[in-house]
Amino acid sequence: MITEVADRESRTVVTKDQDFVNSHFLQGKPKHLLLISTGNITNNDLVSLLEENLPAIKTMLASGTFVELNRHHLILHA
Repeated sequence: MITEVADRESRTVVTKDQDFVNSHFLQGKPKHLLLISTGNITNNDLVSLLEENLPAIKTMLASGTFVELNRHHLILHA
């Protein structure tokens, strides 16, 4: 399972899938989660958005476990 591998290898699950969010809050798995909540977006725009925000995403995940990226904001969820 994705969450088991990610947790065992200290990786972050990057997803658009709400099921991972539910699992994170209800079961604490995966331990680290990046939710992409941009809606429909081209692959090029998504790559650009991730590249622009990667330093801040890394910083946020170092201090928290769940970060959400949308088209305009990065949100650190408690």
